[in-house]
Amino acid sequence: MRKTVLITGTSSGYGRETARYFHEQGWNVIATMRTPRTGILPESDRLRVIELDVTEPRSVSAALEAAGPLDVLVNNAGVPSIGVFEGTPMARVREVFETNTFGVMAMTQAVLPRFRERGSGVVVNVTSSVVLGHMPLSAVYKASKRAVEGFTASLALELAPFGVQAKTVEPGACLTTNFAHRATNGESPELVPAPYAAFAKKVMEEFTGQDLYTRESDVAETVWRAAHDTTGQLRFPAGADAVRLAQAK
Repeated sequence: MRKTVLITGTSSGYGRETARYFHEQGWNVIATMRTPRTGILPESDRLRVIELDVTEPRSVSAALEAAGPLDVLVNNAGVPSIGVFEGTPMARVREVFETNTFGVMAMTQAVLPRFRERGSGVVVNVTSSVVLGHMPLSAVYKASKRAVEGFTASLALELAPFGVQAKTVEPGACLTTNFAHRATNGESPELVPAPYAAFAKKVMEEFTGQDLYTRESDVAETVWRAAHDTTGQLRFPAGADAVRLAQAK
């Protein structure tokens, strides 16, 4: 029987490319978005777009009910945060964690009973290569993704006796995503207080001047590989720059 994947955050970037890739491989795809859009994914009886806000419990329950049986959950939805920590309001910090960390946990907890009872299933959590190195201006974002890395590592051990797997995919820097657009154009002036301006400018110049980058297709292919892995590997760097960071670490 054809397998089914649910992917969060498919309106752009990694999520959209991953939805396309799984569809091309013959899977049924549940593509979820906070605000559903038409015309950005293939029209197919094997691809459904469902509204989902991972920060809203009712939305999570409704989306999973509408999705039906699943084989793989890909927690990709996330929000960026580029800036100096001193200039980042705590309300923004909580907003980032609400989606990047608690949203991942909420989706995972909601789907686990299905996987456990069936004795199979894979949870793939998309984090970031910032967890592999030391990138300035990413303190809040990195913290939210580091939390998911730790969560997934422990979760994998809890699920193993039931035949269920948990993995992380760690994308590198991709200049074609909304995240990169915000990063390279300055997300918000108040997140970079004046005393840090010169430092922040230098950091962003180094970011846009690096020699290796990640493509959206790299992430989609790596998510596919993680979903099919049977070796017990936990973490999967995605993209040439992420692979280099992982090797260095």
